[in-house]
Amino acid sequence: MSESMQKSGKPPVKKVLGVFSLAMINVAAVLSIRNFPSMAIYGWSCIGWYLLGTIFFLIPITFAGAELATGWPQGGGVYTWVKQAFGEKSGFIALFCEWSNNLVWFPTALSFIASTLAFALTPQLASSPWYMFTVMMVAFWGTTAVAYFGEDFSAKFGNFGVIVGSIIPAILIILLGVFWVAMGAPLAIPHFSIGAMIPQISLSTIPFFSTIILLFAGMEMAGFHALEVKNPQTDFPKAMGLSTLIILFCTVFGTLAISFAVPVEKLNLASGVMQAIQYFFTTMGIPWLIAPIAILITVGGIALLASWLIGPAKGLGVVAEEGNMPPMFDHTNKYGAPVGVLITQALIGSLISLLYVFLPSVNQAYWILSAMTVELLCIVYVLVFASLIKLRYSQPDTHRPYKIPGGVAGVWLVGGLGVVGVVFAFIVGLIPPSYYPNAGEYVFSVLLGTVLLAGPPLVFLKVKKPSWLPEKNADSGEV
Repeated sequence: MSESMQKSGKPPVKKVLGVFSLAMINVAAVLSIRNFPSMAIYGWSCIGWYLLGTIFFLIPITFAGAELATGWPQGGGVYTWVKQAFGEKSGFIALFCEWSNNLVWFPTALSFIASTLAFALTPQLASSPWYMFTVMMVAFWGTTAVAYFGEDFSAKFGNFGVIVGSIIPAILIILLGVFWVAMGAPLAIPHFSIGAMIPQISLSTIPFFSTIILLFAGMEMAGFHALEVKNPQTDFPKAMGLSTLIILFCTVFGTLAISFAVPVEKLNLASGVMQAIQYFFTTMGIPWLIAPIAILITVGGIALLASWLIGPAKGLGVVAEEGNMPPMFDHTNKYGAPVGVLITQALIGSLISLLYVFLPSVNQAYWILSAMTVELLCIVYVLVFASLIKLRYSQPDTHRPYKIPGGVAGVWLVGGLGVVGVVFAFIVGLIPPSYYPNAGEYVFSVLLGTVLLAGPPLVFLKVKKPSWLPEKNADSGEV
C-alpha cells in the first residue's frame, strides 16, 4: 500500500490529465454557443465588446491562472491560491462564492439543455413544464453520476462533450457564415467599417459590460484539477494558451456568422440559440440539419454543466479535508470524487429547478438571484487577481515554472487590468433592469443576497469542531 493510502485511507490520486484534457476543461467551462445570438444583435460592434472582455478579463485571467496553477499545483484551485495570499478565511470565501453562484446558475444551464433538445424532437415541448423538469433532472443527475466515477472518466466525457457539442457546432456555424458571404447573400448587418466595431457606450449599454466580462468566466477551472495533471509545470501554460485561442476563435467568428444571416429582430434572449439557428438553416435550404445540431448543442450544454459541477465541488472537498466543514463534505469514493458535495449541490439545484419551472411567479426573484451570481463571481476574481499580485511580494521565491513576463510591473499590469474590469462589472451589475419597479429594493436585495451567499464560510469557521478534522491531519499525518 502506498504511503498516501496509508496516511489518508483514500486511494492515491491518479495523474490522468494532459495538455489537451486541461484545455478542454477550460473550453467546456467557457465556450457557450447559447451566447452567440445575444451577442450577434450588436453586429460588428460585438468585436469591440469581445475585445473589451478580452483585455479586461480573458487575457488577465489566462495569465494569472497559468502562474498560480503552476506555482501552487496542490489542488483546490482558487481556494489554494487565495489562501496562500490572504489566509484560510479569504480562500474559503473565494471558493464558496464560486460554488454558491452555481446553485442559482444550474437551472439556467439545465433549462437551456432541455429547450435545445426539444428542437430535436418537437419545439412545442419547450413550453411543457413537465418535459422541461424531466429533462433537466435527467441531465443534472446524469452529469452528477458521471462525476461520481472520478477524474479519468469525467475527463473523457468532457473531452467528447466539448468537441462534439461546442467546437464542432461552432465551426459548422462559422463555415455556414463563410458560405453565406461567398454566395453573395445579403448581409443582415451593414457593411464592415472600423467605426462599426466600436461599442456604443451609454447608460443603457453600460450594464452589458458585466455580461461581457463574465462571458469568459471559468478559465481558472483547470486549476481545480492540479493534482490529476501529469506535468502541471509545463502543461498548464500550454493548456491555457490553447483554450484561449479556441474560445476566442469560435466565439468571435460564430457570433459574426449568425449576425450575417439572421436579422436583428430574430435575435433576442427570448428566441434562444436554436430559433436563431433554425432561421439560419431554413433560409439556407438545409432544415434537416436543425435536429442533429440541436442534439450536438445539447451535448455541449451538458459538458458546460459538467465542468462547473465538478470543479468547485472538488475545491470544497479540499476545504472539508482540512477540517473547515462537517465531515460529510469530506466524503470521497474510491474514484476520488467528492460525493458529499456532489449530492448536496444536486439536491439544492434540483429544488431550485423545481421552483424555477413550476412557479412562474418567482421569475422576478430569479432575476435578482441571477444578478447575485454576477456579484459572487466578481468577488472570486477580485481575490484571484489580488492574490496574484500579493504572492509576488509575500512568496517571491516560490518556484513558478510559468511567470508573467515583465517582472512585478507585468504582474501589476495583468492583475490591475483584471481588478479594474471585475470591480467595474460588480458596480454595473447593481444597476437594475429597466422593467424592475423599485431600483432601491433591487440593489438592497442583490447586496443582501450576495452577503448571505458569500457568508457561510465565516459561520463554518466560527463553529468548526476538532472532530471535523480528519485523523490524518489531526495527528500530524501519522495514523
